[in-house]
Amino acid sequence: MKKDMLCWLSIAELAAGYRAQEFSPLDVTRSLLDRIKHLDDQINSYIAVLEDSALREARASENRFVKGASLGALDGVPVSLKDIFHIAGVPTTAASKILTDSVAGEDSAVVKKIRATGAVLLGKTNLHEFAYGITGLSSHFGPVRNPWDLEHITGGSSSGSAAAVAAGVSYASVGSETGASVRRPASFCGVVGFKPTYGFISRRGMLPGAWSIDTVGVFGRSVSDAVTFAGALVGYETSDPFSQLPGDSKRSMAKHEGMSGLRIGVPRMYLNEDVAEETRSTFEVALMNMEKQGARVSDFELPSVRFTAVTLTLVSASEISSYHRQWIHDRPDDYCTDVRDRLYLGLGISAGEYLLAQRARRRIGDELQEAFSKIDVLVTPTTPGPAPRIADGVTALKDRPLEVGYHHSNLVRLPSLLGLPVISVPSGQTRGGLPLALQIVGRPFDEVSVIRVAHAVERAAGFLERHPGLSVEGGGRHE
Repeated sequence: MKKDMLCWLSIAELAAGYRAQEFSPLDVTRSLLDRIKHLDDQINSYIAVLEDSALREARASENRFVKGASLGALDGVPVSLKDIFHIAGVPTTAASKILTDSVAGEDSAVVKKIRATGAVLLGKTNLHEFAYGITGLSSHFGPVRNPWDLEHITGGSSSGSAAAVAAGVSYASVGSETGASVRRPASFCGVVGFKPTYGFISRRGMLPGAWSIDTVGVFGRSVSDAVTFAGALVGYETSDPFSQLPGDSKRSMAKHEGMSGLRIGVPRMYLNEDVAEETRSTFEVALMNMEKQGARVSDFELPSVRFTAVTLTLVSASEISSYHRQWIHDRPDDYCTDVRDRLYLGLGISAGEYLLAQRARRRIGDELQEAFSKIDVLVTPTTPGPAPRIADGVTALKDRPLEVGYHHSNLVRLPSLLGLPVISVPSGQTRGGLPLALQIVGRPFDEVSVIRVAHAVERAAGFLERHPGLSVEGGGRHE
């Protein structure tokens, strides 16, 4: 197989190639490290590339395959993770100036899980500073650019993780989500972004943000890759007070049943003028394909969801700002401007406003719980349109975090606010070639239904064979 094609193999194809000795974990790791050297000046997806340790891990994996002692599906698979997770002996910067030299003393729970699978850790990915922004442009290490078009944003905050998977410089990556920080960049970069139920993947050793909302998620180029990776990370962590017992979800996440009989709910009242025409038409085609495969699609109303965006903003801003209180007082100029402004907003929220937001959160949750007695999953466009141009600014995102009303910003934040399992799957492309996606939201602990629909969407969309047209001949870093 040609070296430049290795990066587009699936995780299952890598494992099969290793077993057949068509190529080795060391071959693949060297290929990706070389690709990073040639491409990452263009997209800036990595903050730190751990070349020496990655090669050691690849050699160890290769030896296991030679001995017939593979550790499983992820053994020898090069992966990455957002730079808010601790790796012992490596700085955890959160893309900030404040933590540039903050070296971790031990591995996070996620890294321990990755090491147990035998996967190869390529490095730590770039992000919107302190995981607190929606563009991926505000980073002490420079902005992340979209592999499909370098003049467009990736979305944030897990910008580098999505871009790395899309560009073929990581087979899968770990991200985190407080307000669509996995799904938005997944949508804009044309990859799969999967966030399991709150607490299914431990946050121990992850820099804190909004304690009652933050959830670990993953990126993959396919639903199977994302689910395989997430399944390896799921598990109860006794030292993590927010960890939840996943029951049999780890086992059942691998099931690939069809769509027959599934009840699909569509909250059309929120799909108004915010949603671009190409996004709307692609979404309607996806719904028709679901019906052809035996699903029952119906519209339904969610009036209280109109409070979701402002509710999540109040809760998350208050919790995140409490963590930054000392730094924002002592070192305000060391923050990126937009992040500093959002932290000041959080510091101005009163205890009464925070508690009112938590009451609203409960009300929204009660309404959605009632809805899930009539449907199995909720399906909407992930984002109202494709990735905006960098030059068009943040307003091009059509985001309304502080407005109450029937607009799309509520739909993208709903799974984060309530800790629901959700996946974003590419569903098509614009005429200009930018990815479009839809999200599938399930009831708590029902990852299975979410994944069933995701596989069906993926098959119908036929997006897996499409890749960004990046040139390995380079092009300088954009600043």
